[in-house]
Amino acid sequence: MAYIDYYKILGVDKSATQDDIKKAYRKLARKLHPDLNPDDKEAERKFKELNEANEVLSNPENRTKYDKYGENWKHGEEYEKARQQQQRQYQQQSYGGGGFSGADFGEGEDFSDFFQSMFGGAGGGFGRSSRGSSSGKFKGQDVHAELNLNLKDAAHTHPQTFEINGKKVRITIPAGVYDGQQIKLKGHGNPGFNGGPNGDLYITFNIPVDPNFERIGDDLKTKVSIDLYTAVLGGDVKVNTLDGSVNLKVKPETQNGTTVRLKGKGFPVYKKEGQSGDLFVTYEVKLPTGLTDKQKELFEQLKNS
Repeated sequence: MAYIDYYKILGVDKSATQDDIKKAYRKLARKLHPDLNPDDKEAERKFKELNEANEVLSNPENRTKYDKYGENWKHGEEYEKARQQQQRQYQQQSYGGGGFSGADFGEGEDFSDFFQSMFGGAGGGFGRSSRGSSSGKFKGQDVHAELNLNLKDAAHTHPQTFEINGKKVRITIPAGVYDGQQIKLKGHGNPGFNGGPNGDLYITFNIPVDPNFERIGDDLKTKVSIDLYTAVLGGDVKVNTLDGSVNLKVKPETQNGTTVRLKGKGFPVYKKEGQSGDLFVTYEVKLPTGLTDKQKELFEQLKNS
Protein backbone atom coordinates (compact mmCIF):
# COMPACT_ATOMS: atom_id res chain seq x y z
CA MET A 1 0.00 0.00 0.00
CA ALA A 2 1.72 3.16 -1.21
CA TYR A 3 2.21 5.92 1.33
CA ILE A 4 1.18 9.44 0.34
CA ASP A 5 2.22 12.34 2.53
CA TYR A 6 -0.85 14.56 2.40
CA TYR A 7 0.82 17.31 4.43
CA LYS A 8 3.67 17.47 1.90
CA ILE A 9 1.22 17.61 -1.02
CA LEU A 10 -0.53 20.62 0.53
CA GLY A 11 2.77 22.22 1.57
CA VAL A 12 1.84 22.49 5.25
CA ASP A 13 3.21 20.92 8.42
CA LYS A 14 1.37 18.66 10.84
CA SER A 15 0.56 21.56 13.16
CA ALA A 16 -1.38 23.39 10.45
CA THR A 17 -4.84 24.65 11.39
CA GLN A 18 -7.95 23.83 9.38
CA ASP A 19 -7.81 27.38 8.03
CA ASP A 20 -4.18 26.84 6.92
CA ILE A 21 -5.20 23.67 5.10
CA LYS A 22 -8.13 25.42 3.40
CA LYS A 23 -5.92 28.29 2.20
CA ALA A 24 -3.17 25.95 0.96
CA TYR A 25 -5.70 23.86 -0.95
CA ARG A 26 -7.34 26.85 -2.64
CA LYS A 27 -3.99 28.28 -3.69
CA LEU A 28 -2.74 25.03 -5.24
CA ALA A 29 -6.12 24.17 -6.77
CA ARG A 30 -6.08 27.42 -8.73
CA LYS A 31 -2.57 26.65 -9.97
CA LEU A 32 -3.14 22.98 -10.89
CA HIS A 33 -6.74 23.06 -12.13
CA PRO A 34 -7.15 21.12 -15.41
CA ASP A 35 -8.76 24.12 -17.10
CA LEU A 36 -5.50 26.03 -16.65
CA ASN A 37 -3.31 23.06 -17.62
CA PRO A 38 -4.91 21.39 -20.65
CA ASP A 39 -3.22 18.15 -21.77
CA ASP A 40 -0.78 18.36 -18.85
CA LYS A 41 -0.73 14.86 -17.34
CA GLU A 42 1.61 15.86 -14.51
CA ALA A 43 -0.68 18.69 -13.42
CA GLU A 44 -3.67 16.35 -13.68
CA ARG A 45 -1.94 13.80 -11.42
CA LYS A 46 -1.02 16.44 -8.85
CA PHE A 47 -4.54 17.89 -8.92
CA LYS A 48 -6.00 14.47 -8.08
CA GLU A 49 -3.50 14.02 -5.23
CA LEU A 50 -4.33 17.51 -3.99
CA ASN A 51 -8.05 16.74 -3.84
CA GLU A 52 -7.37 13.48 -2.05
CA ALA A 53 -5.15 15.22 0.51
CA ASN A 54 -7.74 17.92 1.12
CA GLU A 55 -10.53 15.37 1.50
CA VAL A 56 -8.62 13.65 4.30
CA LEU A 57 -7.02 16.59 6.13
CA SER A 58 -10.00 18.94 5.94
CA ASN A 59 -12.07 16.36 7.81
CA PRO A 60 -11.00 16.41 11.50
CA GLU A 61 -12.05 12.78 12.07
CA ASN A 62 -10.20 11.49 9.00
CA ARG A 63 -7.19 13.65 9.84
CA THR A 64 -6.97 12.15 13.33
CA LYS A 65 -6.98 8.65 11.86
CA TYR A 66 -4.39 9.64 9.24
CA ASP A 67 -2.08 11.13 11.89
CA LYS A 68 -2.33 7.92 13.91
CA TYR A 69 -2.17 5.25 11.22
CA GLY A 70 -0.51 6.99 8.23
CA GLU A 71 -1.15 5.26 4.93
CA ASN A 72 -3.38 2.72 6.70
CA TRP A 73 -5.73 5.32 8.11
CA LYS A 74 -8.83 3.92 6.39
CA HIS A 75 -8.37 0.54 8.05
CA GLY A 76 -6.41 1.52 11.15
CA GLU A 77 -9.05 0.54 13.67
CA GLU A 78 -9.66 -2.71 11.82
CA TYR A 79 -5.95 -3.41 11.92
CA GLU A 80 -5.78 -2.82 15.66
CA LYS A 81 -8.62 -5.25 16.29
CA ALA A 82 -7.11 -7.83 13.96
CA ARG A 83 -3.66 -7.46 15.54
CA GLN A 84 -5.07 -7.98 19.03
CA GLN A 85 -7.03 -10.99 17.82
CA GLN A 86 -3.88 -12.46 16.28
CA GLN A 87 -1.92 -11.96 19.50
CA ARG A 88 -4.58 -13.79 21.53
CA GLN A 89 -4.65 -16.62 19.03
CA TYR A 90 -0.88 -16.91 18.97
CA GLN A 91 -0.76 -17.09 22.77
CA GLN A 92 -3.40 -19.83 22.76
CA GLN A 93 -1.42 -21.80 20.21
CA SER A 94 1.85 -21.35 22.08
CA TYR A 95 0.69 -21.86 25.65
CA GLY A 96 -2.84 -23.25 25.69
CA GLY A 97 -2.61 -25.68 22.77
CA GLY A 98 -5.41 -26.68 20.49
CA GLY A 99 -4.93 -24.09 17.76
CA PHE A 100 -6.73 -20.82 17.16
CA SER A 101 -10.01 -21.56 18.86
CA GLY A 102 -10.86 -17.89 19.20
CA ALA A 103 -10.73 -17.02 15.48
CA ASP A 104 -13.97 -15.64 14.12
CA PHE A 105 -13.02 -15.02 10.47
CA GLY A 106 -15.12 -17.45 8.43
CA GLU A 107 -14.45 -18.63 4.91
CA GLY A 108 -15.50 -16.22 2.19
CA GLU A 109 -15.17 -13.20 4.50
CA ASP A 110 -14.78 -9.94 2.62
CA PHE A 111 -11.46 -8.51 3.84
CA SER A 112 -10.03 -5.08 3.05
CA ASP A 113 -6.99 -4.55 0.81
CA PHE A 114 -5.09 -3.44 3.88
CA PHE A 115 -5.90 -6.68 5.72
CA GLN A 116 -4.95 -8.72 2.65
CA SER A 117 -1.58 -6.96 2.31
CA MET A 118 -0.74 -7.24 6.01
CA PHE A 119 -1.90 -10.78 6.74
CA GLY A 120 -2.04 -12.55 3.40
CA GLY A 121 -5.84 -12.87 3.24
CA ALA A 122 -8.45 -14.81 5.12
CA GLY A 123 -7.32 -18.24 4.01
CA GLY A 124 -3.56 -17.89 4.51
CA GLY A 125 -3.05 -15.79 7.65
CA PHE A 126 -5.88 -15.40 10.10
CA GLY A 127 -8.87 -17.65 10.22
CA ARG A 128 -9.44 -21.34 10.51
CA SER A 129 -8.88 -23.93 7.90
CA SER A 130 -11.53 -26.58 7.38
CA ARG A 131 -9.88 -28.54 10.22
CA GLY A 132 -9.81 -25.65 12.67
CA SER A 133 -6.04 -24.82 12.52
CA SER A 134 -4.04 -22.01 10.95
CA SER A 135 -0.69 -21.84 9.23
CA GLY A 136 0.19 -18.68 11.22
CA LYS A 137 2.15 -17.22 8.29
CA PHE A 138 2.21 -13.45 8.08
CA LYS A 139 3.66 -11.06 5.56
CA GLY A 140 6.51 -8.89 6.81
CA GLN A 141 6.02 -5.17 7.31
CA ASP A 142 6.48 -2.90 4.30
CA VAL A 143 9.36 -0.43 4.42
CA HIS A 144 9.23 3.13 3.07
CA ALA A 145 12.34 5.03 2.02
CA GLU A 146 13.14 8.29 0.26
CA LEU A 147 15.78 8.81 -2.41
CA ASN A 148 17.06 12.26 -3.32
CA LEU A 149 17.92 13.00 -6.95
CA ASN A 150 18.88 16.22 -8.67
CA LEU A 151 17.12 17.12 -11.91
CA LYS A 152 20.03 16.08 -14.13
CA ASP A 153 20.26 12.63 -12.52
CA ALA A 154 16.51 12.16 -12.88
CA ALA A 155 16.86 12.86 -16.60
CA HIS A 156 19.18 9.89 -17.21
CA THR A 157 18.72 6.16 -16.67
CA HIS A 158 21.33 5.10 -14.14
CA PRO A 159 21.99 2.52 -11.41
CA GLN A 160 21.75 3.51 -7.77
CA THR A 161 22.83 1.59 -4.67
CA PHE A 162 21.63 2.39 -1.16
CA GLU A 163 21.24 0.66 2.18
CA ILE A 164 17.99 -0.37 3.87
CA ASN A 165 17.98 -2.19 7.22
CA GLY A 166 21.65 -3.08 6.82
CA LYS A 167 21.15 -4.55 3.35
CA LYS A 168 22.41 -3.04 0.13
CA VAL A 169 19.77 -2.60 -2.54
CA ARG A 170 20.71 -1.87 -6.16
CA ILE A 171 18.13 -0.51 -8.58
CA THR A 172 18.15 1.03 -12.04
CA ILE A 173 16.33 4.36 -12.08
CA PRO A 174 14.61 5.04 -15.42
CA ALA A 175 15.01 8.46 -16.99
CA GLY A 176 12.04 10.75 -16.48
CA VAL A 177 11.05 10.01 -12.86
CA TYR A 178 9.21 12.89 -11.22
CA ASP A 179 9.26 14.43 -7.76
CA GLY A 180 7.09 12.42 -5.38
CA GLN A 181 6.94 9.36 -7.64
CA GLN A 182 6.96 6.05 -5.80
CA ILE A 183 8.11 2.62 -6.94
CA LYS A 184 7.68 -0.76 -5.24
CA LEU A 185 10.35 -3.43 -4.85
CA LYS A 186 8.51 -6.62 -4.01
CA GLY A 187 10.00 -8.69 -1.19
CA HIS A 188 12.62 -6.13 -0.11
CA GLY A 189 10.79 -5.13 3.09
CA ASN A 190 10.99 -6.68 6.55
CA PRO A 191 11.09 -10.49 6.90
CA GLY A 192 7.81 -12.38 7.15
CA PHE A 193 6.66 -14.16 10.31
CA ASN A 194 6.66 -17.94 10.62
CA GLY A 195 7.65 -18.50 7.01
CA GLY A 196 5.42 -15.80 5.56
CA PRO A 197 6.56 -13.63 2.62
CA ASN A 198 8.74 -10.59 3.09
CA GLY A 199 7.19 -7.16 3.01
CA ASP A 200 7.76 -4.77 0.14
CA LEU A 201 10.01 -1.75 -0.17
CA TYR A 202 8.47 1.52 -1.37
CA ILE A 203 10.89 4.18 -2.61
CA THR A 204 9.76 7.78 -3.06
CA PHE A 205 11.89 10.09 -5.22
CA ASN A 206 12.60 13.60 -3.98
CA ILE A 207 13.77 16.00 -6.70
CA PRO A 208 14.45 19.50 -5.33
CA VAL A 209 13.89 22.66 -7.35
CA ASP A 210 16.69 23.19 -9.89
CA PRO A 211 18.32 26.65 -10.00
CA ASN A 212 18.47 26.70 -13.82
CA PHE A 213 15.40 24.82 -15.03
CA GLU A 214 11.74 24.73 -14.10
CA ARG A 215 10.09 21.41 -14.89
CA ILE A 216 6.48 21.35 -16.03
CA GLY A 217 5.52 17.79 -16.88
CA ASP A 218 8.02 16.72 -19.52
CA ASP A 219 8.83 20.29 -20.57
CA LEU A 220 11.51 22.57 -19.15
CA LYS A 221 11.67 26.34 -18.86
CA THR A 222 14.81 28.44 -18.53
CA LYS A 223 15.91 32.04 -18.88
CA VAL A 224 18.92 33.48 -20.71
CA SER A 225 20.29 37.03 -20.67
CA ILE A 226 21.11 38.86 -23.89
CA ASP A 227 22.57 42.32 -24.22
CA LEU A 228 20.71 45.21 -25.80
CA TYR A 229 22.78 45.15 -28.97
CA THR A 230 22.04 41.46 -29.64
CA ALA A 231 18.35 42.08 -28.94
CA VAL A 232 18.27 44.96 -31.44
CA LEU A 233 20.60 43.67 -34.16
CA GLY A 234 20.32 39.93 -33.69
CA GLY A 235 23.11 37.46 -33.05
CA ASP A 236 24.02 34.23 -31.30
CA VAL A 237 23.58 33.21 -27.69
CA LYS A 238 24.66 30.06 -25.84
CA VAL A 239 21.87 28.21 -24.03
CA ASN A 240 22.42 25.47 -21.48
CA THR A 241 20.34 22.28 -21.72
CA LEU A 242 20.39 19.11 -19.63
CA ASP A 243 22.71 17.57 -22.22
CA GLY A 244 25.14 20.46 -22.67
CA SER A 245 24.98 23.83 -24.37
CA VAL A 246 23.63 24.81 -27.79
CA ASN A 247 23.95 27.98 -29.86
CA LEU A 248 20.71 29.78 -30.52
CA LYS A 249 20.06 32.39 -33.19
CA VAL A 250 18.50 35.59 -31.81
CA LYS A 251 16.32 37.42 -34.31
CA PRO A 252 16.81 41.18 -34.75
CA GLU A 253 14.47 43.39 -32.72
CA THR A 254 13.78 40.67 -30.15
CA GLN A 255 11.66 42.00 -27.29
CA ASN A 256 12.38 41.44 -23.61
CA GLY A 257 10.44 38.40 -22.38
CA THR A 258 10.28 36.71 -25.79
CA THR A 259 10.10 32.92 -25.47
CA VAL A 260 11.33 30.41 -28.05
CA ARG A 261 10.91 26.63 -28.07
CA LEU A 262 13.66 24.07 -28.56
CA LYS A 263 11.83 20.92 -29.56
CA GLY A 264 12.99 17.69 -27.89
CA LYS A 265 15.40 19.46 -25.52
CA GLY A 266 13.17 19.12 -22.47
CA PHE A 267 12.81 16.27 -19.99
CA PRO A 268 12.73 12.59 -21.04
CA VAL A 269 9.29 10.97 -21.04
CA TYR A 270 9.16 8.30 -18.31
CA LYS A 271 9.70 4.79 -19.73
CA LYS A 272 9.40 6.01 -23.34
CA GLU A 273 12.91 5.80 -24.71
CA GLY A 274 13.84 8.45 -27.24
CA GLN A 275 10.95 10.76 -26.36
CA SER A 276 11.47 14.08 -24.59
CA GLY A 277 9.52 17.23 -23.90
CA ASP A 278 10.55 20.67 -25.12
CA LEU A 279 12.76 23.40 -23.67
CA PHE A 280 11.25 26.89 -23.55
CA VAL A 281 13.83 29.68 -23.45
CA THR A 282 12.83 33.17 -22.33
CA TYR A 283 15.09 36.10 -23.26
CA GLU A 284 15.90 38.69 -20.63
CA VAL A 285 17.33 41.81 -22.25
CA LYS A 286 20.10 43.30 -20.13
CA LEU A 287 20.45 47.08 -20.48
CA PRO A 288 23.97 48.53 -20.69
CA THR A 289 25.40 50.49 -17.75
CA GLY A 290 28.35 52.87 -17.43
CA LEU A 291 27.72 54.52 -20.81
CA THR A 292 30.24 57.04 -22.10
CA ASP A 293 29.16 60.51 -23.19
CA LYS A 294 29.58 59.45 -26.80
CA GLN A 295 27.33 56.41 -26.31
CA LYS A 296 24.71 58.52 -24.60
CA GLU A 297 24.86 60.97 -27.47
CA LEU A 298 24.23 58.14 -29.93
CA PHE A 299 21.20 57.05 -27.96
CA GLU A 300 19.92 60.64 -28.00
CA GLN A 301 20.26 60.64 -31.77
CA LEU A 302 18.30 57.40 -32.01
CA LYS A 303 15.66 58.80 -29.71
CA ASN A 304 15.19 61.92 -31.81
CA SER A 305 15.46 60.29 -35.22
